[in-house]
Amino acid sequence: MNPARPKGNPGDPASDYLIRFYEVLNDHFGNLHWWPGDSTLEILIGAVLTQNTAWRNVEQAIHNLKQKNLIRIDGILNTDRAVLEALLRPAGFFRVKTKRLRNLLQFVADKYDGDLDRMFEEEIWSLRDKLLSIHGIGEETADCILLYGGLKSIFVVDAYTRRMLERHGLIGHRTTYSEIQDLFMDRLPHEQSLFGQYHALLVEAGKRFCRQVPRCEACPLGKFLVAAVKLPTTGKKETENRHVA
Repeated sequence: MNPARPKGNPGDPASDYLIRFYEVLNDHFGNLHWWPGDSTLEILIGAVLTQNTAWRNVEQAIHNLKQKNLIRIDGILNTDRAVLEALLRPAGFFRVKTKRLRNLLQFVADKYDGDLDRMFEEEIWSLRDKLLSIHGIGEETADCILLYGGLKSIFVVDAYTRRMLERHGLIGHRTTYSEIQDLFMDRLPHEQSLFGQYHALLVEAGKRFCRQVPRCEACPLGKFLVAAVKLPTTGKKETENRHVA
């Protein structure tokens, strides 16, 4: 079932643009059922492995882990490093990603006794700060973990999102991650399914149309290019003002 269509804020042109983008992309692609994963832990693993690589490569690495029955926190932490690196090789940067994945899972083991449900019971912005303190976990990865693993209402910003908003003249080159995130979270209902679908739609549009050499003539958002106006950004909000239900 598709997420409910968002409703805009009257008199806010930024809200109108973001909602129209969603509606056009949603009509074009339909429900993308993102993020793929058979378990919460698999989603977390995918969030780390997908850094700087195509998803098909992540799928192969996860398949390798499944073949060895290693979609387990203790299994990954107790597996010889060289063996784990070989399994994760298809995802690229396998030595770095092995270290980052182990850092994340060691955090879960140490702070929550390996209980992901217990981890995700924590208040969203507090948990986000803790995830960002883990070496190798940046904002996009932390937010993927929260949105798709913890089913929290937080918007994920990736390179495709930034590229599309820039090309449409809606943000500037220096706009920060948190400012882009605020554009969406200030103007859309805080619904996990909506944020997840919107992120998936932007990724799909980015892969197919908004490439380094853009295919604007084929893109469903192409009709918005001429009318685009720069959206206002207010800078990063204080944490207490960014809390969501």
